Amino acid sequence: MSDAQIRPALPSDDGVLGELDRATWSSLHAVSPRPEPPYGPFFDERHRPEDFLVAEVDDERIAGYIRVARPTPLASNGHVRQIQGLAVHEWARGRGVGRALLRAAALHARNQGARRLTLRVLGHNAPARALYEAEGYAVEGVLPGEFLLDGVYVDDVLMGISLTD
Repeated sequence: MSDAQIRPALPSDDGVLGELDRATWSSLHAVSPRPEPPYGPFFDERHRPEDFLVAEVDDERIAGYIRVARPTPLASNGHVRQIQGLAVHEWARGRGVGRALLRAAALHARNQGARRLTLRVLGHNAPARALYEAEGYAVEGVLPGEFLLDGVYVDDVLMGISLTD
């Protein structure tokens, strides 16, 4: 199991999380272009520190993050939270950091009164899909060929888990 300690993100994590986000960028999971300088802040009006949990290992070194947010502002959808980003530094992979972040996200969502936790993952991202499935997420839909990445059409896979079981 992981030696990661999970905590809420702080505004002061902005620079470190921005660097992590750029270091882990890959067309395996990103649908937006590779970030280019000048880099803006990691946190902004749509990406607030309170939506993020961070994993620390080795004396408070940030190893990864997960973003858990409401998928829509609709009251009728208020019982759902969505994972809208998960990144783990390459040096921290294989240590259970991603799994610890997923479990912390589920607890965080439950504590907010959520009954469901959803996510979207690219069809070709087999490692992430295997992790999500191992943590109890089920495929709930597929948008075939939703993204054109590196000249290849890639499915957008919708997954979810009940938080009431």
